Amino acid sequence: MTLTASPGIPVSGTAEPAVDLDGVVKRYGAVTAVDGIDLRIRPGEVVALLGPNGAGKTTTVDMLLGLAQPTEGTVRVYGRKPHEAVALGLVSAVMQTGGLLKDYTVEETVKLTAVLFGKPQSAVGAALHRAGIADIGKRLVGKCSGGQQQRLRFAMALLPDPDLLILDEPTTGMDVGGRHDFWQAIRRDAGDGRTVIFATHYLEEADAYADRVVFVRRGRIVADGTASEVKALASGRTVRATLPGAVVSQLESITGVDTVEVRGDTVYLHGRDTDGIARHLLTSTPARDLEITSRNLEEAFLTLTADSVPGSAA
Repeated sequence: MTLTASPGIPVSGTAEPAVDLDGVVKRYGAVTAVDGIDLRIRPGEVVALLGPNGAGKTTTVDMLLGLAQPTEGTVRVYGRKPHEAVALGLVSAVMQTGGLLKDYTVEETVKLTAVLFGKPQSAVGAALHRAGIADIGKRLVGKCSGGQQQRLRFAMALLPDPDLLILDEPTTGMDVGGRHDFWQAIRRDAGDGRTVIFATHYLEEADAYADRVVFVRRGRIVADGTASEVKALASGRTVRATLPGAVVSQLESITGVDTVEVRGDTVYLHGRDTDGIARHLLTSTPARDLEITSRNLEEAFLTLTADSVPGSAA
């Protein structure tokens, strides 16, 4: 049985989904990289595709870009085969590495890309501005930081004005301010109807900016929903309290407690019956400053993508 949240926002009416994967399987010899993925994404959604290394994320993205063909099932992007959608400029991708000429300036690189896409030179300035690098247009690419090079890739991807933008670790190398500005730009684009699929190791980005979070494990989707829905799947909450001199063995014996952490005078009790745990602490111990919190997205990620997910498909 696969753990899933309620699916993301359904495609309304008869509108064509931006992405439609139906029973997709991809095998490389004896290795199954993608094992029966069904996924529909509506236009304008911002979707985080997350999973541990080897989960099948890259293979799924390759099939969306037409770089790989499914062994079974169908992949459609705005109702078309992926390579057709790419050829029509409906899809752009910002990958983590490659694709840049270090001896060109930032502006020259974007101008060259504009020529390749048959876009007017007036589009160059707009792309540089939207990517936040208009002020370094004369800088050599080789002299740019990793974050600036990612922004350059973003500017290049924007030139064809794609309907679907696929981002692979887009904010790698950016400082906190740069990451915030980048995601604000992405949200503005989504507000105008652009669909965004992104993979990131910064799970707080997925929590803050994705409309929908999809966890992939061993080539299968194990969770699909809003960040709140996915976090709720990782059953159990945490009771935090101040309890000087806490004895771990005594806390572990409390009914409903699964795990215990002690950090100085603060204890963290993880379990399913958090109300009962809190009641016990308040009535049977000198604990104070109690707080009950849900798991964060990182904890949900670790729980739902672990090799021993209870009740999950192997």
